[in-house]
Amino acid sequence: MEQPPAPALEAPAGPAGRGTHIDPAALARLRRQLDQAEQPAPWLHGEIARRMAERLPLIRLQPQSVLDWGAQAGSSQALLARQYPKARRMAVDSLGQPPADTAKSGSWWRRLTGERAAPATSGPPPADLLWSNMTLHWVDDLAGLFARWQAATAIDGFLMFSCLGPDTLRELQATYRSAGFGSPGSRLVDMHDIGDALVHAGFADPVMDMEQLTLTWDSAQAMLDELRSLGRNTDPQRHAGLRTPRWHVALLERLDAGLRRPDGRLHLTFEVIYGHAFRPPAKARVAAQTEISLGDMREMTRRRNPQGPR
Repeated sequence: MEQPPAPALEAPAGPAGRGTHIDPAALARLRRQLDQAEQPAPWLHGEIARRMAERLPLIRLQPQSVLDWGAQAGSSQALLARQYPKARRMAVDSLGQPPADTAKSGSWWRRLTGERAAPATSGPPPADLLWSNMTLHWVDDLAGLFARWQAATAIDGFLMFSCLGPDTLRELQATYRSAGFGSPGSRLVDMHDIGDALVHAGFADPVMDMEQLTLTWDSAQAMLDELRSLGRNTDPQRHAGLRTPRWHVALLERLDAGLRRPDGRLHLTFEVIYGHAFRPPAKARVAAQTEISLGDMREMTRRRNPQGPR
């Protein structure tokens, strides 16, 4: 079987390659915090997983194997089991590694009850469906990730994912800008750039879609508490150092003044991006010297003679 590239894969040149919109040190701290937290998965993740699962019947392919990439954050296990009860289901974290010690940890970052973790030494085998819910916006190297996804998706298989888009928390961004508070979160990638990066990585027929959800809260503190359950500020340009209690009070006052609507609740927008694409059969490039993998050669031979030797 083909195996995905090693985690240290270099990103090829092309759309949405390596960027600088996520601070790796802040992201590492976020992963450690989520790894240790014992709390249910965020409500928003579960709701988006449900909406994404409603799109699965549009794909006629019935996968025999499903790889849940970033499963610890996605709230998707029950949905995938219900949609594909006979499929072999595998789970890896957002780095493509099997979850560590899932039986002992109670955190949503690790809890994968009933899932089979892929072998740590070789990475997950290619799956007919690679599913990733609400993890893509934590990646700074889309080109590198999509190269790994392409290797982890079986030929003629498909990819389905969701993530947050650039209009997410636009009201909060405006409040921070007007107050000179710096950035409240990392820059998010436009869905058209994601589609271009999928094509560059070798996926075919990408379909991108988006919707905007509005969440409401009765207080600024309740809003901040729920936002923290979704992650942390990983923007490299965020405010450095600790904030004071006085600053926190000022923030709550500004949020209350800027985000409260006539219904008496504070409103925030979330742009949710959905996408799916297929992995096409490999094509040998015409050149003076052409190299193809043994797996691709077998697939090309099978397609030319689907009945096999007589």
